[in-house]
Amino acid sequence: MAKDKKLVEAITSMEEDFAQWYTDVVRKAELIDYSSVKGCMILRPAGYAIWENIQNELDRRFKETGVENVYLPLFIPESLLEKEKDHVEGFAPEVAWVTYGGLNQLPERLCVRPTSETLFCDFYKNIIQSYRDLPKVYNQWCSVVRWEKETRPFLRSREFLWQEGHTAHATAEEAEQRTVQMLNVYADFCEEVLAMPVVRGQKTEKEKFAGAEATYTIEALMHDGKALQSGTSHNFGNGFAKAFGIQYTDKDNKLQYVYQTSWGMTTRLIGAIIMVHGDDSGLVLPPRIAPVQAMVIPIQQQKDGVLDTAKEVCERIGKVCRAKLDDSDKSPGWKFSEQEMRGIPVRIELGPKDIAAGKCVAVRRDTREKIEIALDELEAKLPELLEQIQKDMFARAKAHRDAHIWDAHNYEEFTTIANEKPGFIRAMWCGDQACEDKIKEDLAVTSRCMPFNDQEHISDVCVCCGKPAHKLVYWGKAY
Repeated sequence: MAKDKKLVEAITSMEEDFAQWYTDVVRKAELIDYSSVKGCMILRPAGYAIWENIQNELDRRFKETGVENVYLPLFIPESLLEKEKDHVEGFAPEVAWVTYGGLNQLPERLCVRPTSETLFCDFYKNIIQSYRDLPKVYNQWCSVVRWEKETRPFLRSREFLWQEGHTAHATAEEAEQRTVQMLNVYADFCEEVLAMPVVRGQKTEKEKFAGAEATYTIEALMHDGKALQSGTSHNFGNGFAKAFGIQYTDKDNKLQYVYQTSWGMTTRLIGAIIMVHGDDSGLVLPPRIAPVQAMVIPIQQQKDGVLDTAKEVCERIGKVCRAKLDDSDKSPGWKFSEQEMRGIPVRIELGPKDIAAGKCVAVRRDTREKIEIALDELEAKLPELLEQIQKDMFARAKAHRDAHIWDAHNYEEFTTIANEKPGFIRAMWCGDQACEDKIKEDLAVTSRCMPFNDQEHISDVCVCCGKPAHKLVYWGKAY
């Protein structure tokens, strides 16, 4: 029992210190380890398995919309990066450079990709000549490097895994349609698979992607009331096309510039899962993303028939869910704590008395509710239970999010909420960046998005300056 107690005590309470709780969970659940390169993380099997599930599910959804996967180089010549002025200025502080190849100094510096817009533009310039070549709807799964000053596992590291979609279209309307379509793919994925409610909206001019005409975002609320940008989709218009000379001949034999989009999601989604659903015992994984959905734990496994029955049960339920058997020689209490730490949605407890009665005990990770299930009904009942857990986790996360949305009608209200109430703040904005800057400087609060589905006119004036305002903005402190 001392060992069991030690495992749980190793996690700081989230109410005591949320940042330390988060770090404890990612380490104790063995999702990551630190590498010898400062700011770069090692994704351990438990962490990478979650990413693989994210990758597989997103990839399937992408391909249903006509996306094809490609792979472009890791390095970008400096001259290529500098072709789009706003873009290079936006990324310059975070770029890592290669100056030597072997023992020889390179004639031109190579950037280690922080993102691949310029590479895709160079590629598209060579393969797009006619309207018949459009659209190009490509995506790549890769890693990128951004030399962040402060890092935190999953949320901000110097190298991270992601996907980046890059598309080229004949018209501005097609590009806009694809930009919105991919944002909705992201939002549906977060809500249906990660059980994580999101706010869909547009970034302000100040917060949009460098070089984009418009950036659309999904914003999620973490348990501590901070926002997390969880996926973005950018409409580039034809700005990059003009900088790189990406033209095609239209049906009237006239030269036209293409219109482009870009969209991405990263391993920070794993951080989001932890901070939306986790508790003081560790991870709580939504069943649809959990690498192991049910852990079979034999009780008194040394007794005749217990281990054999547990193996048989694991094989049977393995046909309807991702199941695993813990037949290690650790104590049952230790195994329970470990299953909770790793966030496995259901554990199946099976001892001699259960076997004699033809049943087992299924324990939900999210609520710790114990449910007796007849062994011969497991294949039918377990998928139903996993689906119920998935729905309940989304409902709880949505209720938490909705309970932490506050309205501010003037700067005094805004200041009080920002200082005392964690969550999103809904407030009207005049559109002037000076007001955004003041709010950020005074209160460390940033504009998260101008929501698509919530443009209630809660006031006639800007929350900051008092001038006429017509745009509702979600504000918040963010990761």
